Amino acid sequence: MTILGISCFYHDSAAALVRDGAIVAAAQEERFSRKKHDAGFPTHAIEYCLREASLTMAEVDYVVFYDKPLMKFERILQTSLAFAPAGIRPFMMAIPLWMKEKLWIPSVIRKNLSYDGPVLFTEHHESHAASAFFPSPFESAAFLTIDGVGEWATTTFGVGRGNTIDIHSELNFPHSLGLLYSAFTYFTGFKVNSAEYKVMGLAPYGEPVYVRAILDHLIDLKPDGSFRMDMRYFNYCAGLTMTSPAFDALFDGPPRIPESPLTQREMNLARSLQEVTEEIMLRMARHVHAVTGEKHLVLAGGVALNCVGNGRILREGPFERIWIQPASGDAGGALGAALSVWHSYLGHPRTAGGARDTQKGSYLGPSFGDQEIEAFLTSEGIPFERLTRGTLAPAVAELLAREQVVGWFQGRMEFGPRALGARSILGDARSPAMQAVMNVKIKFRESFRPFAPSVLAERASEWFGLAGESPYMLLVAPVAEERRRPMTPDEDRLFGIDKLNIVRSEIPAVTHVDYSARVQTVHPDDNPLYHELLCEFERLTGCPVIINTSFNVRGEPIVCRPEEAYACFMRTNMDYLVLGSFLLAKSAQEPAKEGSAWQKEYELD
Repeated sequence: MTILGISCFYHDSAAALVRDGAIVAAAQEERFSRKKHDAGFPTHAIEYCLREASLTMAEVDYVVFYDKPLMKFERILQTSLAFAPAGIRPFMMAIPLWMKEKLWIPSVIRKNLSYDGPVLFTEHHESHAASAFFPSPFESAAFLTIDGVGEWATTTFGVGRGNTIDIHSELNFPHSLGLLYSAFTYFTGFKVNSAEYKVMGLAPYGEPVYVRAILDHLIDLKPDGSFRMDMRYFNYCAGLTMTSPAFDALFDGPPRIPESPLTQREMNLARSLQEVTEEIMLRMARHVHAVTGEKHLVLAGGVALNCVGNGRILREGPFERIWIQPASGDAGGALGAALSVWHSYLGHPRTAGGARDTQKGSYLGPSFGDQEIEAFLTSEGIPFERLTRGTLAPAVAELLAREQVVGWFQGRMEFGPRALGARSILGDARSPAMQAVMNVKIKFRESFRPFAPSVLAERASEWFGLAGESPYMLLVAPVAEERRRPMTPDEDRLFGIDKLNIVRSEIPAVTHVDYSARVQTVHPDDNPLYHELLCEFERLTGCPVIINTSFNVRGEPIVCRPEEAYACFMRTNMDYLVLGSFLLAKSAQEPAKEGSAWQKEYELD
């Protein structure tokens, strides 16, 4: 039995293939189209999933879409009428796309895929809940899904048990933690549905001076974590912006112009929003525990990517263990929809994985073998050195120990927004200069952006205040006290962006200004080669921690193919690139020849 799940037409389109209940493949369309957060029909992602399973569409038993378009259209229509006449303009702007494809999903699927089998639909938050519970290691668990909005729901909670998902309660539009966060993302000059993580990263540089204003004016927060928003301050129901002039007046002026210099106001706004968000997430988690009595919690929805909030739920909440879907946003809805059909619609039993989940490390995308990589390198006349499996990890560990920046392209691509050691850029976490070097010279992004550490799972507790594993880089944990460096009185008096370049620990390149880190624990069962690399680095340096950031530059998706990896390598100041068994030194490379495949890919000079 083969089920194809699809999510598209909003942001982060994706496809996922489930066969007899097992996850075979999943990928975001952006990785193939090279359009970041691509919302289009996921043609390329579907083609990949079928290819990975050696199937044609004729052999697919069910196609399932991750939400219910008619319910969503009803919400948009009712909202437009409720906020008329102002709400009519955005409605009229949205109508052409709805009439062209969003209302006709079965026809779009049949036309694009030449498919004549059954097309099913799950509700948006049902897809999120299924993506969180079904791959988790728990036989039963409470679930909490939080995002911008699905059809009507913006937050749901309930219980997953065996092969069933039971939604107990929901919070409905326009009251939404995801949209509250997006409103501040817009107001601080970042891109909505794309850069919310930048606001989270900016928060430690600010002070929580606006917390009271948010709680007194924007939201009426209840003890159970539910809330109502005062819509006078927001414009997303009736206009084309997220916030209203009343929001401007409350927060000391108009929104920041994108790409203009960041000020202390934006840092204070980010900090205040983050503190309110964490408080809401904690109240929700405590309420869910009290109502369900479950000892485990699973999370999904875009807000579940707020790894600072997740870390606090783990440390301060009432649950023994939590598990977070690594593709928590809309992309993961494709996977949840497919699993929901297998378990809930068709009634197939589920056996929990026990200690570990069934997400396969989220390495669910395409891979490229040495033969394919060598053919590319040879055809382009690219100089390389071929290493054996026994010499690869020691050689790369030595480069990292010399503070060389290394592009790392190995195995199946990750599903979800995080690079987890398959499409990564690696560096030495012990280097005080490495954060600035990698932000400015490699990633071409804002200097304040923190980098995440990869750490051997068996050594994580020696370096971070983390209970259990964090394989998907979705938990922020404090750096262990014994690894920290105390601040001098002068350093303690610094505020704002001036805090940035202070060495705070033995691993300064991954230690944020509040002594936290977004941790990825690496287990040999998930990624044996990456685990071996960390072991070799520890053997050389005594430190089992390295920097792991996504293999891309600002504004572009993570690389998928060897051609894109090489192009990114050549466009940046990376020192080395590892493609499978092949080591490439930047110093040995020559400028692209006219007509080179990788040059065409990025339209390089």
